[in-house]
Amino acid sequence: MGFFSFLGRVLFASFFLVSAWQMYNEFAVDGGAAAAKELRPKLSLALHHLSSKLGVATPDVDDFMQTKHVVASIYILKGLGGILFVFGSSFGAYLLLLQLALTTPILFDFYNYDPSKPEFENLLYNFTQNMAFFGALLFFIGMKNSIPRRQLKKKNPKVKPN
Repeated sequence: MGFFSFLGRVLFASFFLVSAWQMYNEFAVDGGAAAAKELRPKLSLALHHLSSKLGVATPDVDDFMQTKHVVASIYILKGLGGILFVFGSSFGAYLLLLQLALTTPILFDFYNYDPSKPEFENLLYNFTQNMAFFGALLFFIGMKNSIPRRQLKKKNPKVKPN
């Protein structure tokens, strides 16, 4: 059972680890310019929508460096969370949950597209895939918390005869 559990965690985390590695390689080539260029309008739209609904001012991410920091934090969360998850860490699962919760609605904003547009299906597919990953991580955390930890049995001291 232990080996299959480990293998399942490796296969599951490979999605995040390979994605983080690709993001890191792209970040190293151009300093995150391509990813920041793609992320900036979506992040700006999401923050504007959030501020209009909550009535609170949100920080402006029109600055290129701020967007690059967001991109770097995304791949750090994916990489660190994936590595920790492989070894069965709940903290790694929480990092992956945080990454999915923050990025999925922003990156895969199918709700901003007309269903007849070709981008709609791809964004919806990726959104539902990430929600499935989110559910699997919640399941992992729930199972990890429901299994009682093994307690060491206290040995009774032997009585020595006089």
